[in-house]
Amino acid sequence: MKIVVIGGSGRIGSRLIKKLSDKGHEALSASPSTGINTITGEGLDGVLTGAQVVVDVANSPSFEEKTATDFFETAGKNLLTAEKRAGVGHHLALSVVGTERPLGIGYFRAKLAQEKLITSSGVPYTILHSTQFFEFIDGIIQSGSEGNVIRVSPALVQPIAADDVASALAELTLGAPLNDTVEVAGPDACSLDTFARKYLAAKGDGRQIIADVHARYFGAELDDRSLMPDDHPRFGSTSFEDWLSQSVTQK
Repeated sequence: MKIVVIGGSGRIGSRLIKKLSDKGHEALSASPSTGINTITGEGLDGVLTGAQVVVDVANSPSFEEKTATDFFETAGKNLLTAEKRAGVGHHLALSVVGTERPLGIGYFRAKLAQEKLITSSGVPYTILHSTQFFEFIDGIIQSGSEGNVIRVSPALVQPIAADDVASALAELTLGAPLNDTVEVAGPDACSLDTFARKYLAAKGDGRQIIADVHARYFGAELDDRSLMPDDHPRFGSTSFEDWLSQSVTQK
């Protein structure tokens, strides 16, 4: 099967291509570095020729709402139009748990705009909503840093390893389009501040984590439903502790 991965050189895309290639499929990375540009449309018709599935894991260069919305809408329109010309049978996109909730997060609204393009395009589709990646915990911590004190929301979260997200995408890629949205989450739920403490402890970082209900995530205050999946998500297999042991070197 020929599968084109938009954003195939990134964190998720590179993992997905390896998983699909290991199963014997022709998985191609499509990104500006390979001459494929969804913003300008450059190279799309050529790379999509003969493709059965397109997986879009490309991300906006900015989390600011207008920039992200412009990126997702322009890229989405160009890509979906090219897919129709090529007769692609399945469009699979990676998005975020919570985009449909009124959280006041501009980036989530931008992702929702992308999802609406997909669902109204006429191309058979599947959308995968993922919870936050373990790999993003450092950035969350840094955004709440005030000297040696870090303020983090105590809201419930259920983050997941990037490799498990890629595995879920690989499974969906090889299946029939669902014309629906499904969710994937890590195996364990816990408060965000607890995850942050575990991460700093594993790094030997002595800064203090303070649970603060007013600490903001992408500009929004969170509650225990904000970033959690609904009742029946798919689950990754990698625990946070296992990911820490593989990814973080004690100083």
